[in-house]
Amino acid sequence: MEPVSVAAVIPIAITVVVFVIIAKGVKIVPQSHAWVIERLGKYNRTLEGGFHLIIPIIDSVSSKLTKQEQIIDIPQQSVITRDNVNISVDGIVFVQVQNAREATYGIVNFKSAIANLSTTTLRAEVGQLALDETLSSRDTLNRNILTAIDEASQKWGIKTMRVELRDISVPLEIEEAMNMQMKAEREKRAIELKAQADKEAVIRKAEGERQKVFLEAEAIERMADATKYEQEQIAEGQQKAMVMINESMSENPQAAEFMLAKDRIVAFNDLAKNESSDKVIVPYETTELIGSLSILKEFIGSSKEGKDAND
Repeated sequence: MEPVSVAAVIPIAITVVVFVIIAKGVKIVPQSHAWVIERLGKYNRTLEGGFHLIIPIIDSVSSKLTKQEQIIDIPQQSVITRDNVNISVDGIVFVQVQNAREATYGIVNFKSAIANLSTTTLRAEVGQLALDETLSSRDTLNRNILTAIDEASQKWGIKTMRVELRDISVPLEIEEAMNMQMKAEREKRAIELKAQADKEAVIRKAEGERQKVFLEAEAIERMADATKYEQEQIAEGQQKAMVMINESMSENPQAAEFMLAKDRIVAFNDLAKNESSDKVIVPYETTELIGSLSILKEFIGSSKEGKDAND
């Protein structure tokens, strides 16, 4: 076997080196990623998604970052509220790289920095609130922490998208006390509602009684007005009848005798219908005779008394 000559190896070696250099100069960046390129140790440019060429050996990739939203955990930690209650809180932060250069050179490790900043900001915000406010003000806490983190992270080319507190845990004895307080509040509310309902029932009943009395009084007043109107109409009718009778009697003298005879007939008719055994019916002519005799007797008696007085 003949030894391979150096002259034959050198072209092959040169070809391999050239191929390696060209391969190192070709960069294919994935979508939603950004690569920071340094030339001789100094920032040169940022490569976005797609095909790129760099100068091998002179240019190098300093960092590879994704521009998708990233999740940073806020580890569970003990926080003291304004009313000195020790609670445990944890959460998550959503961030997105907007400037790969600043994210590379502005901070050593932006994820660690944002996690620590979130922890300190969370403690500061919770320390300003009482326990009840902390439990009922998650949205406010999220907004305040988001504002504080985003203000700092923008200097690093990082945009803080959202902050969410996942869990707020209170000690067992505090939880029991809160449950007792909640139960007492519900009982108090139930008593207040019942008292309010009873009050409204009494008011409505009194209003109903008042309305009833008012309607009864109004009905009595209307009945009185109706009775008055009826009596006035009757009196007016009687008055007109009397005027008509007087006019008839003045025009015809026999009209009075006719009316008296009519009333006598009605009276004798009613008397005849009476079943009493003590009644005596005397004809009208006999009563006139008796009346005449009574008048004559009184007249004779008066004359005799006058004669004796003259003697």
